[in-house]
Amino acid sequence: MPAPQFTVMTKKTRNLLYGLTGLIVVILITSPRLSIFGDQDSPGTSRQVMDLRLPVSVHLVKPERVEDKIRSTGTVLANEEVALRSEIAGIIRQINFTEGGRVRKGGLLVKIDDSELRAQLQKLESQERLARDVETRRRTLYDNSLISAEEYDRAQNELASITADIALTKARINKTEIRAPFDGVVGLRYVSEGSYVTSTTHIATLQNLTSVKIDFSIPERYVNDVRTGQKIQFRLTGIAGMYAGEIFAVEPKIDPTTRTVLLRALSANEEGKILPGAFAEIDLVLRQTDHALMVPTEALVPQLGGQIVFCVQNGEAQPLQVTTGIRTERMIQITKGLQAGDSVITSGILQLRPGTPVRPAEGGA
Repeated sequence: MPAPQFTVMTKKTRNLLYGLTGLIVVILITSPRLSIFGDQDSPGTSRQVMDLRLPVSVHLVKPERVEDKIRSTGTVLANEEVALRSEIAGIIRQINFTEGGRVRKGGLLVKIDDSELRAQLQKLESQERLARDVETRRRTLYDNSLISAEEYDRAQNELASITADIALTKARINKTEIRAPFDGVVGLRYVSEGSYVTSTTHIATLQNLTSVKIDFSIPERYVNDVRTGQKIQFRLTGIAGMYAGEIFAVEPKIDPTTRTVLLRALSANEEGKILPGAFAEIDLVLRQTDHALMVPTEALVPQLGGQIVFCVQNGEAQPLQVTTGIRTERMIQITKGLQAGDSVITSGILQLRPGTPVRPAEGGA
């Protein structure tokens, strides 16, 4: 008995559900308020049609100032730099500079012991006086025809030889003095008074830092776009702000390994903040355009035979063939195909077709 009752209740329940479903469908179709088809003449029709337009972001084209520039990296060098070394071997008797201190051109920096050379000079000067007296007496004798010309020539040669030896000794004495070849700053010293030095001993480094040089390279395709006198800007690691410089030399050779050209610029350094050896990031402006029409790079659509952008015209997306020019990090110049005031679409590019209804999104114009 329980099994037949369960079957009858199930059929009744199913029939009840079918009936309720049919009633709901009838109510939805016949009710004007809940109609899924809507009224073609209702006030909400224009809003529904407007919502069918594709929302897009647009960029209003207007003349801008743009610079075609190259970014490179380089190294800072001292304007002048020299390693201080002695031309002759000897013991250091004086060191007349302070590490990190400034020196003037011609100032005595290091004195090597010259006592032996000075003793030799005194000897030669004594010999010179004697030789000069001999030459004077023999000239008198020769003038009176009392000696031969050969004897007089021998006296002259002896005097000339001693005079040359004196000049050579004085030159060697001068080499015992290391003087500053230019105004600058002396670095750390690597010797002390009493040290024995040779021509290979590194005593210290002298640098002129009133201005600095910046060496950097550019790709060979830009070699005809650079010239001496061209301005650069560069930044340094750990120092805020930009510094200015000017190209004063271009290497007249392309490096066959890197296919780059080496350039050298000069920058003022009165405050001495720029130190040699620093890593520099350089911006070199090749040319400048004051009335360039720029669009975001994402607006550009590559096609066979050229590139296009979509513009908003009468509420529709219309493709325009364009020619490009200078490219920056985010923007690209349009040299042909656009005019100032055009609205270029920058979003939803993949969904656009010629004549697609579009509307600028809020904040997109």
